[in-house]
Amino acid sequence: MTGRRQRSSTPRPLRRSSAFRALCAVAAGTWVVTGCGGLPGDSGGSREPVTVMTWAPQGTSATNMAGMPAMAKAYARWVNASGGIDGHELRVLTCNERNTSAGAADCARLAADRDVTAVVGSYSQHGNAFIAPLEAAGIPYLGGYGIAEREFSSYVSYPVNGGQASLLAGNGMQLGGECGRVSIVRPDTITGDAMPELLNSGLGKGKDKSDNGRATDIRAAEDATDYTEPARKARDHASDAGDGCVTAVLGDRTETFFDSYRRLPDDGSGDHVRISSVLGSIGQPLVDRTGGAKGPFEGAYVTGWYPQAQDPAWGPMREVIRKHAFGDTAIDPADPGVQTTWIAYTALRSLIESIAKDTVTSGALSHALDKGAKVETGGLTPTLRWRYEDMLGSPGYPRIVNSEVTFQVVRDGLLVALKDGFVDVRGTLSDAGRGA
Repeated sequence: MTGRRQRSSTPRPLRRSSAFRALCAVAAGTWVVTGCGGLPGDSGGSREPVTVMTWAPQGTSATNMAGMPAMAKAYARWVNASGGIDGHELRVLTCNERNTSAGAADCARLAADRDVTAVVGSYSQHGNAFIAPLEAAGIPYLGGYGIAEREFSSYVSYPVNGGQASLLAGNGMQLGGECGRVSIVRPDTITGDAMPELLNSGLGKGKDKSDNGRATDIRAAEDATDYTEPARKARDHASDAGDGCVTAVLGDRTETFFDSYRRLPDDGSGDHVRISSVLGSIGQPLVDRTGGAKGPFEGAYVTGWYPQAQDPAWGPMREVIRKHAFGDTAIDPADPGVQTTWIAYTALRSLIESIAKDTVTSGALSHALDKGAKVETGGLTPTLRWRYEDMLGSPGYPRIVNSEVTFQVVRDGLLVALKDGFVDVRGTLSDAGRGA
């Protein structure tokens, strides 16, 4: 495509061998490498290794997704233990994007400097910072978490889910049939600014029970330690309807918000208010550590991308974690970030196998993606395919190819399916993209 750097398909074993020997010898700063076994030119393999990168924020005061790079490294150990992917050793570089635009740009530039084939299964809300370096280098961004809008518009991005947009639209659909009024508490950030309209697009598709199809928008600091005032505003608005709902989408701070919410003075106004969120803000680990069936999330509505964590379709991922994560506590199989990284690497493996060449370049991978290579994920998503005709095409989210979500509820302390199967929010997202 226009603007991509052309890459040679001729192997360069001596240069790559020395570079990777240096890379494997050092693990400093914000990046490390996994899978430094045989090198090009060494005995034990006739095909060039494939080097990719996974980045995510770690150790920050806001959202942290350490499980994603940890899952990527476990995946590499797994496939390399059985001969790699179609004979290619998989090498995984990881980078801490620190939840800042500068950190995201640094990781993207490092990916370009290291000549990676793709960035896979990563998290960053700073799309404008990381997409430009990837576009300049022609590096595909495969299976991002879906929180940055640029993931759904850049020609180098190949999403595996519908991102935050589909979750919010789906959450609106889920609440539209249940709630008289809805309050949304969201971060006071650029990313957060798009959330109310997405939720409203879904509320409008509900059973017209919600208050004029519009939620009350309540902004909150992304890294606050107390949310008493936003919680009071959200409850007061929702309780006016008698059967209202409060949904909070604050990432790691969602737990802090609902802790403030439950500490509000009990004046009876919140007795009939249901709480809600999306996976990534509420998940099974949070439900467990806050009391399970006796905790504040019992009965909460939750919208996700994928089947519930207990679904048998997650069996292969759980087995890889058990055998190759070496007890890494950062990897939680119920975490949607970990799940997204697993699906992204599943797609990478399928694509590399479809290329069937001794050397897999970023250009070859992009060509396979653009020409319609199919990816099956064992029921975790619909069949993934990234041809032009497979994409949503909405002005706001043109590159979404998977617009399906799941409706879940916390029942007896477990996140379980509220509705069997997937719900397609394609039409809702199209309306939101047009500003409807």
